[in-house]
Amino acid sequence: MSRVGKNPVAVPQGVDVQIKDDQISVKGTGGQLSLSTNALVKVVNDNGKLTFKPVDESREANAMSGTMRQLVNNMVVGVTKGFEKKLSLVGVGYKATAQGAKLNLAVGFSHPVNKDMPAGITVATPAPTEIVIKGADRQRVGQVAAEIRAIRPPEPYKGKGIRYADEKITIKETKKK
Repeated sequence: MSRVGKNPVAVPQGVDVQIKDDQISVKGTGGQLSLSTNALVKVVNDNGKLTFKPVDESREANAMSGTMRQLVNNMVVGVTKGFEKKLSLVGVGYKATAQGAKLNLAVGFSHPVNKDMPAGITVATPAPTEIVIKGADRQRVGQVAAEIRAIRPPEPYKGKGIRYADEKITIKETKKK
């Protein structure tokens, strides 16, 4: 059995987990998330602990038990604490402003770039060169951060662009005569 799949998921106080035949729903203070279950994994709720067992001894069922366990754990953490990604803008004149569910970027193009946030995702700009993306769904937070970074990825010669806050950019040396 998968090492990750063997660990149960502890459900904290204030989080409601409902398991139906084809869906797992997690509801908490941070919102509500749902995930369709896999036929290869049996999910059991044991007094606030969720366990994930493969239905047979196949390799796919074993792998899927660990995957389902981690996805449900991310849902539980998301509705309690939430997830966040930080981006930083590097470049002269690069700045970001958040207006409600919209992000306005000035990143060296001849025009400003406007990005609408999907439902459940909030964006903040504590400083003009910082962007903080928050939400309950880990996959959506990461996807939105990747889409914003893709607007102007960091270039290798000066390092200008939008990067993750903890990302290290290796600067290339320029061509010599």
